[in-house]
Amino acid sequence: MVYRITAARLDRDQALRERILECALARVAEGGFAALTMQGLAEDVGIATGSLYRHFRNKGELAAEVFARASQREVDALSAVLRGPGTPEARLAAGLRQFAARAWHSRRLAFALIAEPVDPEVDEQRLLYREAYAELFGDLLEEGVRSGAFQAPLLGVSSACLVGAIAEALVGPLSPPARAAREEGHSQPDLAAVSQALVTFCLRALGARLPEDPTP
Repeated sequence: MVYRITAARLDRDQALRERILECALARVAEGGFAALTMQGLAEDVGIATGSLYRHFRNKGELAAEVFARASQREVDALSAVLRGPGTPEARLAAGLRQFAARAWHSRRLAFALIAEPVDPEVDEQRLLYREAYAELFGDLLEEGVRSGAFQAPLLGVSSACLVGAIAEALVGPLSPPARAAREEGHSQPDLAAVSQALVTFCLRALGARLPEDPTP
């Protein structure tokens, strides 16, 4: 008699896989990818360590899927703003502020996604999602160039520059030393200052004026 996997068994397996991923994401949000160990994760989920390998071939594959899941949420959130109503420059400013705010309120996870040393499988996902962000910015820049709001003769280069500017602007304030300095009471730039600097730099680099700037 041929053994057939039932629909109920498939549902249970899928539910367990989802629980594994959510617990893994919680670990990364708390301690970065360095905190994502198979033994620790198995204890969080309440299963044997070997059971994890029924769903993921190795830690690298698991970490890559965690990275993709977390990053896709950020891409979706940014897309909703950049493709929403308003002028191109207003949408860009709003998208930058939102991205910075989301990173600020989940600093350990944001730093892990942006800059933490990771397995090769995760690094591959990081490159793919940089391209996804660049594509979003590229669509907005194309619209802004047509309307005269932006000056970006090479859209691909300009989009990549925006992605790089965001990462470099945030990686310092989100880094473990910066977090430790804040906890010790040392003065550090706050979210409002970092966001405003990022918005000003990006819009000025594109030859655009700030949305609240009354000058032509």
